[in-house]
Amino acid sequence: MAGADIMTIGDGDFDKEVLKSDTPVLVDFWATWCAPCRAIAPAIEELASQYKGKVKVAKLNVDDNQDTAQTYGIRSIPTLLVFKGGKVVGTIVGAVPKGRIEAEITKSL
Repeated sequence: MAGADIMTIGDGDFDKEVLKSDTPVLVDFWATWCAPCRAIAPAIEELASQYKGKVKVAKLNVDDNQDTAQTYGIRSIPTLLVFKGGKVVGTIVGAVPKGRIEAEITKSL
């Protein structure tokens, strides 16, 4: 369910791909059964293409990667976290318009 500019990550590579990233990372915590997750997926794909090279975009399936989801207190999905320098600098919970997601991304640049 990830587009060409979106990487799929898990518990095993979260540290390397997100926490140690030189660029900001938008992480989409989702699950296959989550309708709101599917609803915002096209907007996330568009933003991944639009900000390619400036921001990494990753999807983490909470059903398959419960350790990371638990570490960040993910209680409802979709939850989008923006990481910069290994720290959470932005949080969005729920299906929101593309502009709201983009605003969170641009704050991290």
